[in-house]
Amino acid sequence: MAADRQIVGKSVTIRELTKVYGDVAAIRNISMTIEPGEFVSLLGPSGSGKTTTMMAVAGFVDDCQGSIFIGERRVDRLPPQHREIGVVFQHLALFPHMSVADNLSFPLRLRGVGKKDVAQRVHAALDLVRLTGFETRLPGQLSGGQQQRVALARAIIFDPPVLLLDEPLGALDRKLRESMQQELRSLHRQLGVTFVLVTHDQEEAMTISDRVAVMNQGEIMQFGPPREIYERPASTFVADFLGNAVMLEGVGTPEPDGLCRVALAEGLTCLARAAGPLRPNQTVTLMLRPEKLILGGEGEAMQNRFTGIVQDVTFTGDRIKYLIDLKPDLRVAAVVQNRREARQWSVGQTVPVCWQAEDTLAFPTNS
Repeated sequence: MAADRQIVGKSVTIRELTKVYGDVAAIRNISMTIEPGEFVSLLGPSGSGKTTTMMAVAGFVDDCQGSIFIGERRVDRLPPQHREIGVVFQHLALFPHMSVADNLSFPLRLRGVGKKDVAQRVHAALDLVRLTGFETRLPGQLSGGQQQRVALARAIIFDPPVLLLDEPLGALDRKLRESMQQELRSLHRQLGVTFVLVTHDQEEAMTISDRVAVMNQGEIMQFGPPREIYERPASTFVADFLGNAVMLEGVGTPEPDGLCRVALAEGLTCLARAAGPLRPNQTVTLMLRPEKLILGGEGEAMQNRFTGIVQDVTFTGDRIKYLIDLKPDLRVAAVVQNRREARQWSVGQTVPVCWQAEDTLAFPTNS
């Protein structure tokens, strides 16, 4: 977060939050603290509990065990309208028969705000989301991105210290979604309030968040800055869920300085960073990020050096993905930037494949 911006948001503290539907726990003992003015994403597959967690904070899920605090005030026993929280729903929930101005003024009128103050706040909110001049239009007369901005303006118009966003960009096409992601980030910096975003889009969470909580089966698997959870995942689930990863099975033996030597298939061995306590000859899962692999002579000084045969080449515009067999039953993927000076390899060619020990994690099987 920028150190020079004004922080007006409040912290969100969740302690041992559990919600059970019948015999199924949607979330189990969720505990986390979101700092004032922070942008946090709840990321996970469908059914991981991220939306249930957010809706419990908003007050739309009843009968939860545990406690929720906004700032120093406990709110889990309060109705939604008394929690000082703005919410942008996945389907926006704009009133189709109301103009943009009326949609924005609705939450203010519910709070008894005077007519003159309502008009000033509507004007300021539309200016903030760059929709000045759209006051009289109906939602159906707006593009998808403009509707998103109206929903955002309505959620922030009463100056909540916390804003919850439930997959608000999921229905947009890729280019518009990327544009709106940057607008969300810019809006967050301007407002200084606390943002909590629910998303299943990994790139979205990594791009715009200060920290990301990766969830699975109702639990938080890891909570930290995007680079940390990507570079140093806490488990094989996080490693495999985030981005692309090459997962290889092997047998690990501890080495000095937190490293381990991993015996792979067909006599190959490599050095890796041990991701947990390791016994001699313990089975491990090795994680490699495809972009960390170096093809060709540039990697000659690296600790792990192999030779493989290119099996497939995929061109995606800015990147080229290679599938390479180090041995008949040992395949890795490598991703390189499409640079003019970079050598390009063809199917069937023999290619040097190298990577650093520090760029490889070995997870003991009990992790």
